[in-house]
Amino acid sequence: MAHPKRKHSHSRSRKRQGNIKVESPVLVRCSHCKNLKPAFSVCPFCGFYRGKKVWDIKEKAKEKKGGNKR
Repeated sequence: MAHPKRKHSHSRSRKRQGNIKVESPVLVRCSHCKNLKPAFSVCPFCGFYRGKKVWDIKEKAKEKKGGNKR
């Protein structure tokens, strides 16, 4: 196998590593509820995918009134 004759400098290594970055996820509008959701996945808000109901979304239980008083 070929081996490098000399060590790469820090700046040369960092030039290559500078192109590696985190990309934001692709978000699209849900056709049913119009909220943003990840592309090609079931909407976490309404449970629809490609115009069909896939999941039943449970509503969060309301907190008790007068719960945590100090």
